[in-house]
Amino acid sequence: MPLSDDQPHTRTRLPVGEQSSQQPSLRQSRPLRTLLTVLVVVTLLVVAIAIANRGKPTPGSGGTGSGSVDHAAPSAPSGAGPAPSGDQPVGTTVNGIASGFPHSDQGAQSAAANYAVAIGSADMFRTDSRHTIVATIADPAATPTLQSRLDQGFGGDTVARYGLDAQGHAPKGLTFVSRTVPVGTKQTGYTDSDAKVEVWCTGLTGLAGERSVQPVTTNWFTLTLSLHWTGGDWKLTDFTSRQGPAPMPGDQQAATAEEITGAVQQFGGFRYAR
Repeated sequence: MPLSDDQPHTRTRLPVGEQSSQQPSLRQSRPLRTLLTVLVVVTLLVVAIAIANRGKPTPGSGGTGSGSVDHAAPSAPSGAGPAPSGDQPVGTTVNGIASGFPHSDQGAQSAAANYAVAIGSADMFRTDSRHTIVATIADPAATPTLQSRLDQGFGGDTVARYGLDAQGHAPKGLTFVSRTVPVGTKQTGYTDSDAKVEVWCTGLTGLAGERSVQPVTTNWFTLTLSLHWTGGDWKLTDFTSRQGPAPMPGDQQAATAEEITGAVQQFGGFRYAR
């Protein structure tokens, strides 16, 4: 006969030795699991910090700190070509042209870049200033040959083609423009006494003004300059020129004659360290 729910219930207490031990075991396992989790997290943090610090330089090993200074040229990204480099710009000039270049490969490249600017300037179209430039940049032993060659190259038909008079002056109201801008240099031969340097250039040439029949245009060319170390400086002995390499022209509207004239008169040129 089933018992009624109204009857009192009886609770049986087992002896202490016979009670289940499962609950205490669960309580003991939780602290152990927490400890293991903490150890794993700390280990991962230590590894992450070690990896992050692996590429950092140690104090005094170079850079901008108090340690030694690294003068090596910076490396360029893969496929980007040589990184910009060069010694400090020279602090002396002769007749407005940089001089006193270091007796080194980079010194020769610096001289070549500056001489390219001088050879491509508007002053080369005037006899007196052309002779001054040649006397300044040329090796004395090569000066007569270079002077004769450049007189032929920049006189006569050349000045007439640009609308200049026999003295290389522009017509009244117009401004003659001739500027060479080095884009990069490359040494193709070097010894303590001689160097050969290629200078990749872009240039501006033409007459700026409203009535110009020779508007200012751009061109790309490469000058190869032969230099000789003499008198404590690099001096020019010979040079050649070839067209290009020229990039694709950009989709850019040409400036007006007034804008070009203003730019030429307001923006000065540069001397170059490399």
